[in-house]
Amino acid sequence: MQKMRILLSYLVAMVCLLTTAQAQVTLKNPILPGFYPDPAICRVGTDYYMVTSTFVYFPGIPVFHSKDLKNWKQITSAINRPSQMDFMGEQVSRGLFAPAINHHKGIFYITCTDIDNGGNFIVTAKNPAGPWSDPIYIKEVRGIDPSLYFEEDKVFIIYNSDPPENKSLYSGHRTVKIYELDLATLKVLGSEKILVNGGVDISKKPVWIEAPHIYKRNGYYYLMAAEGGTSVNHSEVILRSKDVRGPYIPYEKNPILTQRHLDPKRKNPISSVGHADLVEGPDGNTYAVFLGVRPYEGDFYNTGRETFIAPVKWVDNWPVINPDHEEVQYEYKVNWKEQPHENQLPITGNFEFKVPFKDSLNTQFLFLRTHNPSWYSFKENKNALTIKLLPETILEKGNPAFIGRRQQHLQSSASTEMVFSTKKNNEKAGMVIFQNENHFYYLCKSSDQGKEVVQLFKGNPKSNKMDLLKQVVLPGAQKKIYLKINSEKDIYSFWYGLKENEWQLLEDKLDGKYLSTVVAKGFVGSLYGVYATSEGQGSTNNAIYKWFGYKGEDDTYQK
Repeated sequence: MQKMRILLSYLVAMVCLLTTAQAQVTLKNPILPGFYPDPAICRVGTDYYMVTSTFVYFPGIPVFHSKDLKNWKQITSAINRPSQMDFMGEQVSRGLFAPAINHHKGIFYITCTDIDNGGNFIVTAKNPAGPWSDPIYIKEVRGIDPSLYFEEDKVFIIYNSDPPENKSLYSGHRTVKIYELDLATLKVLGSEKILVNGGVDISKKPVWIEAPHIYKRNGYYYLMAAEGGTSVNHSEVILRSKDVRGPYIPYEKNPILTQRHLDPKRKNPISSVGHADLVEGPDGNTYAVFLGVRPYEGDFYNTGRETFIAPVKWVDNWPVINPDHEEVQYEYKVNWKEQPHENQLPITGNFEFKVPFKDSLNTQFLFLRTHNPSWYSFKENKNALTIKLLPETILEKGNPAFIGRRQQHLQSSASTEMVFSTKKNNEKAGMVIFQNENHFYYLCKSSDQGKEVVQLFKGNPKSNKMDLLKQVVLPGAQKKIYLKINSEKDIYSFWYGLKENEWQLLEDKLDGKYLSTVVAKGFVGSLYGVYATSEGQGSTNNAIYKWFGYKGEDDTYQK
């Protein structure tokens, strides 16, 4: 009998160990690598929904779904109809700033700022997968980064705004303000009120108090916001009050998240962290999603601001993000069941794929400023994407024949198979690594003196043109060509081939820092894309793309 009890205890212990092992999940950072900044999140039952900024890329505001905070799938974009809005004439880093997402009594709400046209707005949906409504603009809410706080039948909008009486005491002086809204009409009620002037301690001249969220816990209203600007001095701070309208008292140990005090030369740094949002995890504990960057040297990074996650611990009734570590970690182990999505291209970790262009574009592909289906088609050529050569170029602020996908790794490559032929010097088709209108490399096929050539161009910020870096004459008529762009942190190389997987180097060791945010400025990251143009002239020619391939492998992701 004693042996039987021992054996039974052993079996129970083994079952517990197996159950624990099966339930443990490793959250790998960034959870959304590449240009996915300004995350906001909400939980509805056992489902999580997250949104990020897109600026002038279209469709705008991707909506992601997850069951486990690790595996995310884009289920739609909230701005996916040109009738909702477009961003024509706007520079790449304008457009849509910092969305937030909420759910209340069966309705999803996304608040956001169209920085140059219309200002702050709300879109709604009964299903997070859409359709989302046309924007409802709230003209009285002047500023950026709006979010909502719901309490029973009341709703409040909180946002970054001008200093009192529009009189700045110093550069970067901002406020956090609040308005009550009518829940039925989403129109403002009463007058706005300042919740935070300047930041946690205005005597220290804090800058860019922004991205505010309000939460309620244990009788307190918590106001969380970013301070320091969205670069190396970025941070997250917390204040609380017994009344939603304040006054708000800051936590004496602010900031609750920052990396600005750490050695920038540390191994595999994650920096510029902030712009956070809190959510309850599957285990009942609190977690934070926030933006950060992975520089390969100093403050140089080409992948843009990305979305990270870290646990939160409540210390003396105050939330502290990443409490057990000085540095934000690339991995956190949590105890719940992993629930991956099926049938989707990978988003995080080390991966590679080859997408055939058959009948539609994956949700991860983006256009510039609007969607115009008249210049591309899947019907003209079977199992291929046909793109018309447009007069518009990526140097301008229109809608060129460009379709891009984010560079998500420091070490990556993108490739394609293209069929294209021309005898005109102005007709070009190929691939681009694009950061903004003046910072890009363009690998293309074209013509020079009647001969077909492969060319490599670099955008020139001073002339607003592009400079020819390298040209190779192709042997005879070569309609089909393979193109590849490779990144190794701050070094890019450009390849072409006349047969698949038989690559010939066109140019090596080109400057990648030129594509970094610190050099190019703005708020976006680099995109690999296909792009065809007739450079200001009319054309009946087109380029045919068979597939798009991507490979990314970084040391910080374990295989």
